[in-house]
Amino acid sequence: MALEPVTIQNNDPLIYFHGRWDRSPGTWWAGSGLKLNVKNFESLTLNLGPHTTTPLTSVGVSFDYGEFITANISEGPNPIPIPESFNKSPGTDNTVVRINVEGWQNNRMNLESITLNPECFVSSIYSFKSGVPIHWRLSVSCKLLHAMFSTIFVQCSISRVQGQFLPKGVDQAWPFLVGETFKAEHVVNAQPGAALSDIVSFGNEHGVSYQFFRTEDTGYFYTTDHNFTTPWNFARDIPAATHVVIHIGANDAAQNVTDAQFIQVYTDFVTRLRTIYQHQPIFVFTPWGWPNPDGTFGEYYVGDYQKIVDLRHASGDENVFLVNTTGWVTYADVFPAYAIFISSATYLSI
Repeated sequence: MALEPVTIQNNDPLIYFHGRWDRSPGTWWAGSGLKLNVKNFESLTLNLGPHTTTPLTSVGVSFDYGEFITANISEGPNPIPIPESFNKSPGTDNTVVRINVEGWQNNRMNLESITLNPECFVSSIYSFKSGVPIHWRLSVSCKLLHAMFSTIFVQCSISRVQGQFLPKGVDQAWPFLVGETFKAEHVVNAQPGAALSDIVSFGNEHGVSYQFFRTEDTGYFYTTDHNFTTPWNFARDIPAATHVVIHIGANDAAQNVTDAQFIQVYTDFVTRLRTIYQHQPIFVFTPWGWPNPDGTFGEYYVGDYQKIVDLRHASGDENVFLVNTTGWVTYADVFPAYAIFISSATYLSI
């Protein structure tokens, strides 16, 4: 008599959800996904519901922290291919399976259940054989990066953080690469073209100063089954961030947001972040600038980031620091080349 496969439902506490998931449950924002810790692992099928992107969405899948491979999934059962390079003998060790949506759009994975091979055992994601809990978390919201390597970075950044033009999307973007370097979890909330200011910008109905605090990314505006936003419960981010990195402003400049307006919205944003991340150091990154062939950089909001830091200090918040990132990206690295992400990740990983 054949043994029955193991099926776990979407409300099983042994599934470690990361990123932004709605109640369906379904993903929003590039990089959102899940993790499993499986003993005797041989096969996995994602069973997805009707809120999954049609005709498909692309996810990155990694086994035991190996390279992420792309799988295209859609509503219904989706057997996940196992790469030939993964050759662990059944029954010997636990396997960590990581799955996340790659894209900044068409990125909804509506999980109903997961089917695994017979005689496998699923255990907590906090009990890997290394004995070190996965307390590392990476999140980026067009901006925001929570990367945890016994710390977490929350980073607000320009649109390229989500890997808009890269073959594997966010899995090749610099926040993700930084997380991989430090063996961090990855939760990336990034949207190309969105400003920090809450304005319409390059197809985004809202800015990051609004959208970061919502479950949904700005793609909600173009959906028919979920054309609304809901507040994000930051208590679901377990564990909480320990460091905050903010790197944003290019799209505000492109939308002619004035220096005074930008300073105000940025300062208000940090003030609101402080209600969530009350004691964490905040690192304000200056722009990379627009690199030119002659080695110079086109800059925007020159001096404004220093003013923002000074305003925080004047309010009594001394735990805010300025980081000059000009020159991290050279003309040879320009967007959308993969090199730009390698360059930035290298600086952040030093």
